[in-house]
Amino acid sequence: RSSRDSCSDYLRSSHPHMECGVGEALQCPTIIENGFGAHRIEGVGDKHIPWVYNSHTSNFAAALDDERVMRTFRLFNEPEGHKLLREKGVSEETIKQLALLGPSGIGNMLGCVKMAKHYDTMDEHSFLLSVATDSAEMYQSRLTELNAERGAYTYLQAALDYEFLMAETDAATEELGYAERKRVHNLKYYTWVEQRGKTLEEINAQWYDRQYWSSRFAMSESLEDDIRTFNEDVGVLAKYL
Repeated sequence: RSSRDSCSDYLRSSHPHMECGVGEALQCPTIIENGFGAHRIEGVGDKHIPWVYNSHTSNFAAALDDERVMRTFRLFNEPEGHKLLREKGVSEETIKQLALLGPSGIGNMLGCVKMAKHYDTMDEHSFLLSVATDSAEMYQSRLTELNAERGAYTYLQAALDYEFLMAETDAATEELGYAERKRVHNLKYYTWVEQRGKTLEEINAQWYDRQYWSSRFAMSESLEDDIRTFNEDVGVLAKYL
């Protein structure tokens, strides 16, 4: 949710009327149902609303089935899955890029599908933008675990997973109006004020103070400098550039 907020805040500065969606695991529907539970979409928080989540900016919420996420993850990263996708007309260039999507990135993609199916007035003049929050490189052990649990990935399984992916609907979604956004914001109180020492004044400022989130967004340049220095110190950039 924090990466969604960063992206949406930036885009809203030039496109103030855009609609913004947020995703969570169906197995842990905190936003949609005030719910809790365990799930397998790594990189997606659960059971609480992050302190840095600006609920003012959310217009739509989608709960994503972690089984569909993990089956799509295998489809995108196994040789038999690539074979089927080629036969379905997916370009080689696109197939090579699928490894850029880890489980939470695939969850974001499925959230876009749900949003597109829900807003049935979308047409060739509409578009959806999301974030590839992680890559498959971080989760190769999950592929190994799934192969141990379910057997080697076959062409038949790839065909089943493709049909499962294409059957995604707008089930388990909710449009977020004023009351819904405030309800989600209020959930922060139990985690962050009662348990983590945040103040009542600040949680109220997050909702009522028009300058609260814009002032945080304005910190991005100094944070970018810190991130750039850190990456240079540990040699991360040299690996990929």
